[in-house]
Formats: sequence, C-alpha cells, structure tokens
Amino acid sequence: MRDFLARMGILGELLTFLWKRKLYWLIPMIVVLIVFAVLIILGSNPATQPFIYTLF
Repeated sequence: MRDFLARMGILGELLTFLWKRKLYWLIPMIVVLIVFAVLIILGSNPATQPFIYTLF
C-alpha cells in the first residue's frame, strides 16, 4: 500500500497525511472535490462536452 501511495505523488502524500492524523472524515470531501475538478476539466474540452452534458 505504501508503494502505491508513494507513486501517486502529491495525492498520495495527502492521503498518507490524513491517515496518520486520523482525519478519515476528510477523505470523502477530497474525493468529491477531485471528481468535480475532473468533470470541469472534461467539460471544458469540446470533444467530451456532449458526454458530460448528458450526465446532467
């Protein structure tokens, strides 16, 4: 598990920090923020806009 988190870079460091500090309740909020960020990035690309707009 440590090798996987080490390869994830900044996200892996963040998850390791949250796990050591016992801030488990923050992990779902960070996951939701990442999902929204990915949707915004994909929605700004003209090739993927029709697929994103069908979700809403």
